[in-house]
This record gives sequence, C-alpha cells and structure tokens, in this order.
Amino acid sequence: QVQLTQSGGGLVQAGGSLRISCAASETIFNINAMGWFRQAPGKERELVAAISARGSTNYTDSVKGRFTISRDNAKKTVYLQMNNLKPEDTAVYYCALRLGLGSRAADFGSWGQGTQVTVSS
Repeated sequence: QVQLTQSGGGLVQAGGSLRISCAASETIFNINAMGWFRQAPGKERELVAAISARGSTNYTDSVKGRFTISRDNAKKTVYLQMNNLKPEDTAVYYCALRLGLGSRAADFGSWGQGTQVTVSS
C-alpha cells in the first residue's frame, strides 16, 4: 500500500504564503491522480485541489487564483502552494491518492498524516 508523508505547513499571517508537500513511497504514484483535502474543526473534509497523472488540475472555487497544486513524478511528490492565505483557510490539510472518479473523501485513499495550517488575522 502506498504511504504518503506530508511536510510543511505551520502558522502564517493573513496574506502570507505556505507550501505543503506530500511524498509517496511507491512509484504507483506516477499513474494516479492526487488530491489535497482540508478539514476545519466541526466541518467535513473538503477537496481543495486535485491533479491528474498528466498534470491537469482543478480547484475548489474558494482557492482558485491563490492555491497551486503541482507534482514531481521523479520525486513522487505533490505540492500545494498557498498564497494570499486567509483565516478561513485554517484547517488540517491532507493529501490522498485518487481511487475513484468522484471528489468525495470516499473516492480517495492512502491518506497522509495531516498538516496543520493556521492563518492569523
């Protein structure tokens, strides 16, 4: 089973930037789409951004123009660059391997351990 290890994140002021990374243990990563989710306290886990094996991307409306998902297949790593962060971006962020066709958490697996991102106002 693919293991995903996250790094990055932390505390930043509103308007600042952070990058979080997710490294995969297996080369199967190269043929799978990947996603970044986030979960704020009391809220459901939501898909923030996804990237196909070929690099096609999509984003939830609230982060379009601010977040960029990318991948380096040689390093088996996917990144989420977050710019112009807002307090409402505060959440635990998770990377995951896409297993199905949908955008729900149930369509993804091999979850990373989670990374706290906190944006202060």
